[in-house]
Amino acid sequence: MENFEFISPTKIIFGRDTESLVGDEVKKYSNKILFHYGGGSIKRIGLYEKVVNSLEKAGVKFIELPGVKPNPRLSLVQEGIKICRENKIDFILAVGGGSVIDSAKAIGVGVPYEGNVWDFYIGKATPRETLPVGVILTIPGAGSEASNSSVITNEEGWYKRSLDNDVIRPKFAIMNPEVTFSVSPYYTACGVADMMAHVMERYFTNTVDTDLTDRLCEATLKTIIKNAQIVLEEPKNYAARAELMWASTIAHNGLLGTGRTGDWASHLIEHELSGLYDVTHGAGLAVIFPAWMKYVYKHRIDKFVQFAARVWSIEPNFESLEKTALEGIEQLKEFFKKLGLPTTLKELNVPEKKFEEIASRCTNNGTSTVGNFVKLSKEDIVKILEIAEK
Repeated sequence: MENFEFISPTKIIFGRDTESLVGDEVKKYSNKILFHYGGGSIKRIGLYEKVVNSLEKAGVKFIELPGVKPNPRLSLVQEGIKICRENKIDFILAVGGGSVIDSAKAIGVGVPYEGNVWDFYIGKATPRETLPVGVILTIPGAGSEASNSSVITNEEGWYKRSLDNDVIRPKFAIMNPEVTFSVSPYYTACGVADMMAHVMERYFTNTVDTDLTDRLCEATLKTIIKNAQIVLEEPKNYAARAELMWASTIAHNGLLGTGRTGDWASHLIEHELSGLYDVTHGAGLAVIFPAWMKYVYKHRIDKFVQFAARVWSIEPNFESLEKTALEGIEQLKEFFKKLGLPTTLKELNVPEKKFEEIASRCTNNGTSTVGNFVKLSKEDIVKILEIAEK
């Protein structure tokens, strides 16, 4: 196990009707806020009205900024920064899924910064301060409600880049599983793939002596697998929705990565897919992750045998550990198929002729590598994309 520091300061307010508490919670920070959300879904399910009523009851004034899209855009972030500065807003409430929360985080760090907020996403600058952000989560998966991460897409070149810094962790996250009842089966499945990927990025590591966090990762994965299938059969099953919602947070708040170095190559490859082709993040991960596994499993076959045995209950074949490892990878792929997710690049309409470009964008034109479990060159990424093609 490696040395580590762990911080998870986000206050979690979990359970039925907790969205009605948002006004009093926001009031602790501000009387004038930016109310940031996506499209019309929060109005269709009645959440918008509940939030507005709670804010008004608490005497909190707000300016609305709707319009967040999946793979949130830099242009809307810049609009939000302008609104906050012009109206002296000092708090942001994000109501939505990961895209809305990531956008709110970007606005938050952009307001006090004199330069272009994109500087933070390309490593040109490091944020030191932010407007505080609060969250009402509507789609579990991204884990942004308690993470130190934000991912934004720049329309100039369609580059999708991430910022990871503890200053951007939300102050609070209100999480009512009931508001997820109306999430479509497809977006529920995309969220499941995303949260599983967050666990697996940490699980496959070169760090040894990590038994506790291995077991925590495996328990989280098994909980997600079990309850995802229940939710797709029974969309309004509160208990199963609650398990998924909490698993989403645990998967990405940093706990499962303590004392170990994660990989993150699959995420970086997928960011290029969703940047260029506007692919839903979880769908892209469902394609890339099994392909990455097939390419790297021999590096630590023991870890993949453990994954097969402990997560998928596959009896290890000690005469052929490779067979066991590959069976575990295939089980993951079949699970994604069962959820109705794509598992090939062909299904995502990503053409083979673009593989070189995708790999080049991942590796700064071939001058760098991605990943920690196995450091992948441009050529390695092309081979992974070829595995993922069909």
